[in-house]
Amino acid sequence: MNILLFAHLQEVIGQPQLTVDLPQCTVGELKQWMASNYPNISLQQVMVAVNEEFALDTTIIQPQDTVAFIPPISGG
Repeated sequence: MNILLFAHLQEVIGQPQLTVDLPQCTVGELKQWMASNYPNISLQQVMVAVNEEFALDTTIIQPQDTVAFIPPISGG
């Protein structure tokens, strides 16, 4: 599974993407896995896309999928 990270999430993890070997899971389960493996990360207000389509916590992710964690963006 390829996980793409944007904005401050890249800074917390220290890289723009992760490749992890996980079985099929839901977006919610992946969020829990991320929180347990990266305790400094906050995914509460983060949008998630699976294969470039926005997803809910109940969306199923396959091991070959690409998941993007997209934090809220503010501008000025």
